[in-house]
Amino acid sequence: MQTSDSSSSAPRTAWLVVGLLLPIAMLNYLDRQMLASMQTSVMDSIPTLGQAENREELWGFMLGQFKWVYAGFSLIGGYIADRYSRRLTICSSLFVWSAVTWWTGHVTTYNELLMARSFMGVSEAFYMPAALALITDYHVGPTRSRAVGLHQMAIYIGVILGGFGGYVAADPNLGWRVAFTSCGIVGMLYAVPLTFLLRDAAKSKERHSAPRLSPLGAAHRLLTNGSFLLLVLYFTLPAMAGWVVRDWMPSILKHRFEIGQGQAGVAATLYWQVAAIVGAVAGGWLADRWTKTDPRGRIYVSAIGMSLIVPAIFGVGDAGSLAIAVAFLVLFGLGWGFFDCNNMPILSQIVRPELRATGYGVMNFVSISSGGLADWGFGMLRDRHVPLNLIFGSFAALAVLSVVLVLLIRPRPELIDQKQS
Repeated sequence: MQTSDSSSSAPRTAWLVVGLLLPIAMLNYLDRQMLASMQTSVMDSIPTLGQAENREELWGFMLGQFKWVYAGFSLIGGYIADRYSRRLTICSSLFVWSAVTWWTGHVTTYNELLMARSFMGVSEAFYMPAALALITDYHVGPTRSRAVGLHQMAIYIGVILGGFGGYVAADPNLGWRVAFTSCGIVGMLYAVPLTFLLRDAAKSKERHSAPRLSPLGAAHRLLTNGSFLLLVLYFTLPAMAGWVVRDWMPSILKHRFEIGQGQAGVAATLYWQVAAIVGAVAGGWLADRWTKTDPRGRIYVSAIGMSLIVPAIFGVGDAGSLAIAVAFLVLFGLGWGFFDCNNMPILSQIVRPELRATGYGVMNFVSISSGGLADWGFGMLRDRHVPLNLIFGSFAALAVLSVVLVLLIRPRPELIDQKQS
């Protein structure tokens, strides 16, 4: 039985864990968005890329290659986080990807850049399943969506900061190489004290008593769970549009509205990421409250967010001015925040604790593999001058299907949220 002191310290510890993870989540997406915002500068400084006739396709393939490697190793990363230490998985991932970020700032050929992004995919793949599983280990009750939403907010801040990368890349005193080198050093330095400050949660009764499943056993448990398969599809279909918006929107706005690289990077990231922060806060709060009276509350809130994403995708693809494009991006960000803060909490209602990181790894595998295809395909379609409204209209249709899918998910009664202990 816990003492009153340990009981009162449990919520503080749970939020401290989220706080320690915030800088890592920010760095996790900062380098990805920097690359998108610095596309012109990176291409111009790497002759084998910038002088190629199919440069857009090569760039899209490089973005896709990162995601395919990331997706494949998410399966391994999730399984390791469930079987061993979530803390060590997180800290090791941070240190290695930060070293690769430093290396990225020193590449001189397209093949080197491709290799660096591949190693980045390997190292970053271990973080997200372990981090979100650790958060849900600590936040076992009515704070789960808010805790995940706060963590995702750090991701949005990383994207916002990365959106200013175009200005950094264009500055003759800085440049894109300095940005990558600096971020790599910061990440490696933070990984050292984090190893001592972060702690794995005490194993819950369920995790402690659960049999240690083999990879095939874990896969069987997950793939025979109908609600999990629905969640995987729901997690994947809108994410294809999300990756294209993150990776290609700076380039789209730059060329469509004839603005500078710096202005395009900010316009493509700042406003919709701020809206996503608002959505994550509001969506997390609403989901936590709704779930107190209805176990499907998180599902309903996520569906509301996806319903906002549908018209936003249509509008972005057909916007006639920069202001209208930004307005639809804001709507997209608001819906994305509702969606993003509830994926892991929904997973926790349909999958047992000892399979959460593995389950999220599977979700990442399918979603990001598809996102890689979307990036590569978008680059090819751009080279072939396919109208943007047709491309984004297809993404919007997938988002409509996603609303139906999430509403079919059924939480398991034994996994309904418990009170924080």
